[in-house]
Amino acid sequence: MTKNEALKNWIEQYSESLLRRAIFLLSDTVEAEDIVQEVFIAAFSSYDSFEGKSKPQTWLNTILNNKVADFYRKKYKSEPQIRLDHFFDETGSWKSDNVLNDWNVSNSEPELLDNQDFNKSLEDCIEDLPSRWKIPMKLYYLEEKKAPAVSQELNISTTNLWKILQRTRMQLRECLETNWFSKS
Repeated sequence: MTKNEALKNWIEQYSESLLRRAIFLLSDTVEAEDIVQEVFIAAFSSYDSFEGKSKPQTWLNTILNNKVADFYRKKYKSEPQIRLDHFFDETGSWKSDNVLNDWNVSNSEPELLDNQDFNKSLEDCIEDLPSRWKIPMKLYYLEEKKAPAVSQELNISTTNLWKILQRTRMQLRECLETNWFSKS
């Protein structure tokens, strides 16, 4: 099979699964489509280095992960710094102690993650996060990557990652309190 035939076959076989994964990782269909196209361009360029020791889809997923990491690194560096004025006063103290309180979730409520409406609220809250926070959160919590790997992908220190994840959790909590718990 020629290089062109193999790549055409891979495009037909693996485009959909690569696109689904890219959409999950990027939360943007247009960006995901562009990344998948870049995956196949990279695969064509480096086809001769594919030794067949893994399945083509595994190799293409590795290229996809690298392309997504590059995308996030570039995007992360270009995002403006996030301010947290709504959480802290000018002395650095909490404006409200509510963020420290537990949610009042009764034992009679079903598991929240089984609730379709809650999941929609959570997804909306995640999508409303600044990219500077959403990217590390998705890599760490949804992709379940280890902190050193996320830090390396985003070229940030582990300490910075922990701060970002803490801020992300605070923002998600505030969003869920406003959009879910106060309406329940």
